[in-house]
Amino acid sequence: MRTDITAVVVGSGIVGASAAYHLSLNGAAVTVVDRRATGQATAAGAGIICPWVDHEGDDDWYRLALEGTRFYDSLVESLAEDGETETGHARVGALLVADRPGELAAVDALLRRRRGAAPDMGTISVTDRPDALFPPLRPGAAAIHLDGPARVDGRAVRDALLRAASRRGARVRQGTASFTAEGGLLVDGTPLESDAVVVAAGAWTGELCRPLGLEVPMRARRGQIVHLELPGAETGGWPIVLPRRGPYLLGFPGSRVVLGATVEEAGFDARVTAGGVGEILTTGVELAPGLTGATLVETRVGLRPVTGDGRPLIGTLAGGVVVAGGLSAYGLTAGPYAGLIVARLALRETPPMDVEPFSPQRKTRTDA
Repeated sequence: MRTDITAVVVGSGIVGASAAYHLSLNGAAVTVVDRRATGQATAAGAGIICPWVDHEGDDDWYRLALEGTRFYDSLVESLAEDGETETGHARVGALLVADRPGELAAVDALLRRRRGAAPDMGTISVTDRPDALFPPLRPGAAAIHLDGPARVDGRAVRDALLRAASRRGARVRQGTASFTAEGGLLVDGTPLESDAVVVAAGAWTGELCRPLGLEVPMRARRGQIVHLELPGAETGGWPIVLPRRGPYLLGFPGSRVVLGATVEEAGFDARVTAGGVGEILTTGVELAPGLTGATLVETRVGLRPVTGDGRPLIGTLAGGVVVAGGLSAYGLTAGPYAGLIVARLALRETPPMDVEPFSPQRKTRTDA
């Protein structure tokens, strides 16, 4: 256990919260700084943990998502030992839904190719009655059922990580972090000394790192998500619905159903829009007519951090600065694991997986 490291984590989303937690577990003196900007992605994430259907053709991204998924079991156990049991993590399975069975052939083949190395995806089965598992769905849809996928409450995991870190001595403070051209860190204009800085600032990473002379290729992509309440329905055990077209659906306890998300190149505009909500509700109700009478209780907006090629940035930027970001729609899948990785890097230790494919050095440039 290291007890001689002081570290600052910039950003208190799920990546930053995980980094703070794992730094504090190793005895580091940790300060978390967050300016609480509108549109933080963690607060608006749906919570789908199903890596086996994505990242075909990019084995490195798939491995990161897969390891992030597997990490949840040990993370939930560790948090429970720290008295944090509310994470919303539950293995509820998933339905891959289409109008006709033939539309599912490609994803079925992908799953079967991957299953040998990923038995944790669970059983792959075909069902002609997906509405028996997710009752609001329209009858007659074709579906593949997987019983390994999980859902998680991103806000609950983030808060649990921060509380557990705080009990181990971490300080969480609101403020605006910035770098000087010499690499010093300021918080609200006042220097804050540390041995290492973890940048987990999401879509704002590029803005934060620019004074270092680095152009970090990170931008915001807006995602609007709708939360409905279906009175009287026991939705907590319903599987995730991943259609070939249209919004995903997933249930949470309390008769809650989540629909989303829009994919909008809207910059840092974190507004809820009529067009975005209308798109989700129209296509969602077409997919699941049983939601027509549901109550619209909340719309969340997240500015998801994305890079030009869609791959995350995880690794050392310069000096004692490490970064984790660009997880896009997979922040809740891989975020806690990415936080562990950068915590290890900040401690000058070997990370649990090779992150060279995500090195920020290949995507940043130093201005002349």
